Amino acid sequence: MSKNYNHNYAFVFYDIADIESDIGKYRVAKVFKICKKYFKHHQKSVFRGNITPANLIKFKNEVKKVIDEKLDFISIIKLQNKAVFDEEIIGNNDNNAESIFL
Repeated sequence: MSKNYNHNYAFVFYDIADIESDIGKYRVAKVFKICKKYFKHHQKSVFRGNITPANLIKFKNEVKKVIDEKLDFISIIKLQNKAVFDEEIIGNNDNNAESIFL
């Protein structure tokens, strides 16, 4: 029997298909808005941050209602806390990357 862990920190990456169509643009905007509700925007289609297990379930349910599971891709990397991973950044570490989209 495997042990269930509470994941309190997560990275979210997404790739939404058909970005050139109106429907694709709608899905991209909706997914972005849902991610922003639960996580801190890190870069383009990358979000990360603290999240409770209950909110992670809510997040996944909201995203599933918007995406086309046959075309779109969302990756959630779950961690117990932000101290158990190492991040290395090479290149421009613009901490205000979100301003590109405002």
